[in-house]
Amino acid sequence: MRACQLPAAVELELAQLERRHDQRADPLAQRRLAELGEAAAVRVLQRIGRSRQPVQNLSAYIQWVMKHDSEERAAAGGSVPSQRGGDAVLGTVNHHIHISLDLPIHATINAGSPARSTHYSLQLPGSPGHGPVSGLQHQVGTESLVRHAIASPTTTVSSPSPVRNIVKSLHQLALGGLPRTVGAELATPPTPVHMMPADPLVNANTSKATANLHMTMMALGELEFDKVFLIYVYLGRTDIRITSFHFALPHQNLDWGDSSKARVYHCCLEIADGSVVTIFKGPYLETSRNKLQKVVGDDNILVVKFSDIPGQRNFGNDVGAYYSVYHKVAEDGISLGLRRYRYLIHKDGGKEGKLKEGTEKFSSGVKCYFLRTESGWNRDDAYILSNKTIDEARKLFMHVHTVPTLAKYLARFALVLSKATTLLDANDLSKVNVIIIEDIPCKDRNGNIVLSHGEPLIHTDGTGLISEDIANKCPTSVVKGNFSRTPDLQIRMFYNGLAVKGTLLVDRRLLPGTIKIRQSMIKTASDPNLRDEQSFNSLEIVSTSKYPKRAFTSRFLIALLHYGGVPADYFLELVRKALKDVEKACHKASYSLEVAYNHANLDDSMSARMILSGIQPEDDAYLQYQLAFMTREEREGIKLGRIPIEESYYLMGTSDPTGTLKPNEVCVIHENGQISGDVLVYTNPGLHFGDIHVLTATPIPNLEKEIVGFSKYVIIFPISGPRSLADEMANSDFDGDMYFVSRNPQLLEHFRPSEAWVPRNPPKKVEQKNPQHYDGPQLESLLFKEFLKSRFVPSYTIGTAADCWLVYMDQLLAGQVQENKRGMEIKDKTLDLVDIYYESLDAPKTGIKVDVPDALRVKKYPHYMEKGDDRSYHSTSVLGQIYDEAKALSEQSKDIPPINISPLACFTEVAVGVTKERKEEWKRLYDEYRGESTALCDKKYNKKYSKEERDAGFTKLYQKYRRMLYDAEEFDDSLRNYNEVFGEACAIYQIVYEYARRQNKATLCGFAWKVAGRALCHLHAIKRGGETVLCSQSVLRDAFKKNR
Repeated sequence: MRACQLPAAVELELAQLERRHDQRADPLAQRRLAELGEAAAVRVLQRIGRSRQPVQNLSAYIQWVMKHDSEERAAAGGSVPSQRGGDAVLGTVNHHIHISLDLPIHATINAGSPARSTHYSLQLPGSPGHGPVSGLQHQVGTESLVRHAIASPTTTVSSPSPVRNIVKSLHQLALGGLPRTVGAELATPPTPVHMMPADPLVNANTSKATANLHMTMMALGELEFDKVFLIYVYLGRTDIRITSFHFALPHQNLDWGDSSKARVYHCCLEIADGSVVTIFKGPYLETSRNKLQKVVGDDNILVVKFSDIPGQRNFGNDVGAYYSVYHKVAEDGISLGLRRYRYLIHKDGGKEGKLKEGTEKFSSGVKCYFLRTESGWNRDDAYILSNKTIDEARKLFMHVHTVPTLAKYLARFALVLSKATTLLDANDLSKVNVIIIEDIPCKDRNGNIVLSHGEPLIHTDGTGLISEDIANKCPTSVVKGNFSRTPDLQIRMFYNGLAVKGTLLVDRRLLPGTIKIRQSMIKTASDPNLRDEQSFNSLEIVSTSKYPKRAFTSRFLIALLHYGGVPADYFLELVRKALKDVEKACHKASYSLEVAYNHANLDDSMSARMILSGIQPEDDAYLQYQLAFMTREEREGIKLGRIPIEESYYLMGTSDPTGTLKPNEVCVIHENGQISGDVLVYTNPGLHFGDIHVLTATPIPNLEKEIVGFSKYVIIFPISGPRSLADEMANSDFDGDMYFVSRNPQLLEHFRPSEAWVPRNPPKKVEQKNPQHYDGPQLESLLFKEFLKSRFVPSYTIGTAADCWLVYMDQLLAGQVQENKRGMEIKDKTLDLVDIYYESLDAPKTGIKVDVPDALRVKKYPHYMEKGDDRSYHSTSVLGQIYDEAKALSEQSKDIPPINISPLACFTEVAVGVTKERKEEWKRLYDEYRGESTALCDKKYNKKYSKEERDAGFTKLYQKYRRMLYDAEEFDDSLRNYNEVFGEACAIYQIVYEYARRQNKATLCGFAWKVAGRALCHLHAIKRGGETVLCSQSVLRDAFKKNR
């Protein structure tokens, strides 16, 4: 493992040197390389690589070359700036452009009334070509996808600097001319904006403009990329009004130095006046990275959003209209300065994109990723994908071209987008013995392998084995607070062209440094012709088996349990208990704390911190409001069938490494070891009557001692019998699926299982496109069209099939049909819909188009599905009764009652010290915050910002003010005197609560807790007195969650 994470290009060069010299760079050399910056570090390592002299001490030699390289470049006049040269630039830049980073991430800048109201359009082209000059010459008079509009400044500053020259050039080149508009129906494709307008005066000075533009673009390349990107973000709006410029990109406004946080750069393509317009947004900060980000670097990826075309309806399966509009994006890519980004892959965003049929406005959850392939800036020369095509770049991650269908091509390569933690980098993985083993087939009583439609059934689908020494390297940030070792790791492995997906079970019997992967885990094969080519190898951890969260039911699970014999009264009893517990949450600390932890994501656990510091819910207005809001959310969840249930939990599944379990047995390792007795097992999103199994939990002798060690929280399935139990439950497997395991006495007493699910029809056989049959441009065009289908003509089959299934189940549960011909017809329809539902879940991988036939569709829905009065009937089933009971109480508490805003005495005492000047400063800052937040929450701005963007904007605002208070990210990291921090925190509290009291809005109290909350909680605990204890947040959260 490295002492610190190195950029992928640096890691590659360093690993080659280490192999050649048979030495390992020490931690100091690694850190020095990381501090140097990617381009400079690669240059140093390549310089060493060109030398063929023997090296006795590689670490010392690296540091010596670094020193001499720096001295030589300084002597030469520093012609090539350091990538870490942000401070050097900021020194003189501070007097030229003012860009306030505490505005929303893609905000309009308003700096007073301009002297002139004329607007100018300017292209910032970026066709890299083969070099900066040729690229710029190629762009003159040609189409460009990026259109920016800025106003002419009324004042200038004399101090020279690279950024001043950029801004001056931008305004000198700001030229008029609007693109032609296209009719509302867009009968013809939009016309991209030309870089140079047709103005005669401008054409006469084209050469001069080109030269100025060249210097401007090259100057941009001397800035750190974040600053370049922000220039495009803030100067790329058509509604900017600027009268003077002052450049200030203070480090405290973004986590510039925190390399552990990922920066995500967004790009929105919109249709305006008949043209494709590019708007950049961000960067947004995220706490984790995917494989793609780790290899190429954050700034080499754009997350691109394609806007709807005005007047175009999303029906049918034809994307011709969308391709005619956006095909230039696929062919030419997206330009940003002298960089060019091209389409790489897209991925379904999950639940966000799975909207129901009939939704008028579709907000797609499909994310599209563009990858930087070319650049005209010298600083980008060391890029790890330099001179690579997109097709060649994909092959460095995995040999994805070996898959047989286009659908699998997209599904498999999307594995690089899984958020994960690197357990083994390329260097560490090269020392591991990776063994490919066969899956264990299902056999009948006579020992014959069982086939299904010609394919053998297997017991080990998606699971392999890992030696204990490797598993023990799993970072605690992935284990998430568990003190016990995890037995099961959900992984992605990229290994010499292979792409591996699944789980690895710890096996002490394996030799150290061993990983065994099964054939079912291999999603892309290795191409023998590329065996000696470079590959970005690593073992990534997506998740682990861990202490289970509190288990809840769902409408699907309740329907199946009730159909299997569990009485409706039991579920109604659970509902009443849950609603009573919710009511107690606003009055009793233990219940309040549990509710606070259940909804910790809403306020970053601040409500829980307040309660733990001794603040009673009835004493503080903000805490009362938060708990009232959270309890309302809990009631809404209960109304939808999300009910907490005792003695039940979700565990990660794997297969028996001993082969001792019988076909109807499982091994369950929970908190206190292996358990015995009957258990009810189910996995989401099972819809079939037989998807719930009653199995026998059976301990495996010496399992902990000899195989998994002191690991917990996993369910192990047998490898005996004619069919895998996982396959019988919703067609699941062991690549990370979680299984609902229950020892609830009432469920086990009443439930009677049905026959397991078996597909009623053979899988469809359709001819599909093979990626190997297409050359590069043809393949890229096909892939982009597949993205357009996912984005603009999505399938609604999953949602429609689930809705129709629930309607027919409701009729069965309500007793509206008898056990006669009509009843059998209803049951047959549910079974047909189950098959359709499962097929549609796999459709992205199989490439098979799945639809719900008209004969299975419904026109009326039970009222609890909230489809509207004209499309609903009142259901008397258990689900209808749950809805009615929860709704009755929810209606009573629909509106949060008025809350008396009375500040806590300990935060308003005179003894709390803060200077008058600092209090006045915080009054000014709070006024500033209110102005900034208005742009994010006012209704007139809502059309500009999505919920995600508004949330990100508020997060940045709170981050900024926390840094002003703590001189650090948070209270725990602050080096300021605690008394000073406490004094200012109390000042903030007093200012905010006084304003909230005048406005009579408890919601306005939130600023004090979002900015100064941790300091206030610490102070309250001190003033309350008594002994305090150190406790892990995750342990405390789990302790309270498991009590209900």
